[in-house]
Amino acid sequence: MMARNPRGGWYPRRGEVYYVRLDKLRPALVISADSLNRHALDVCVVPMTTVAHAQFSFRVQVRAGDGGLKHDTWAKCDQVTTLEKKLFTYPPLGRLHDPTLHNIELAIKLSLDLP
Repeated sequence: MMARNPRGGWYPRRGEVYYVRLDKLRPALVISADSLNRHALDVCVVPMTTVAHAQFSFRVQVRAGDGGLKHDTWAKCDQVTTLEKKLFTYPPLGRLHDPTLHNIELAIKLSLDLP
């Protein structure tokens, strides 16, 4: 599914946003640690959507431009999943700003009832 062949040594990095093949082609945020991402066949991601759902408290808004996204998007922090790297479209769209990434990390913790 990759649009182009990645360069040697490529792996998805924490905080990067990619188009991935899920139910459809959609952006997703890499959330797993780079030490795992470098060697594993799959990585943990947070799927993203352009559909706002006010009733879902575990959705974090990502403003257009952040992470290379063209539209306001919501990180679905209640739907963390694992995907094989072959489902990623290379290259990444971009990397999220640290405050946005931090807000997503907090929402993931809340959705999983972690301290």
